Amino acid sequence: MDIPFGTHTRTQARPAPLRYSRTWDDAVAGIGDARDAVAALLARVRPAPTRRSVQDARLVVSELVTNVAKHAPGPCTLSLELLPGAGALRITVSDTSTDPPLRRPPDPRRVGGHGLHLVAMLSRALEVTWLPHGKRVTATVPLTAGQG
Repeated sequence: MDIPFGTHTRTQARPAPLRYSRTWDDAVAGIGDARDAVAALLARVRPAPTRRSVQDARLVVSELVTNVAKHAPGPCTLSLELLPGAGALRITVSDTSTDPPLRRPPDPRRVGGHGLHLVAMLSRALEVTWLPHGKRVTATVPLTAGQG
């Protein structure tokens, strides 16, 4: 049986999920790179997230990597993953410290120590997973599509 040209069933390739991963020997060097990586990854999302969503995600990654720089010796790994439907960005930061991240009591007079409050406020979910030699902190930041 002859099948006319153009009537063959085509399988549409699914786009590869948007992901990013990087490890730094020194987390301090990674803070700016981490913010830039979030912006670059989210610039590829269609429909594009709102400017506010991108700023929130950049702030969350900055706070998480800064905490590693302040409190954990050794390397830091960042993983970014756009969740299906582009509704959220999963930000995962792994470090070598076995100390849990601590939210300090709110104190408007204190300089610093507010990062985890910001992360929790801007994230849909925040979880800590203990690893054999450290921990993994994962924040899921909701993304809102912009009008375009």
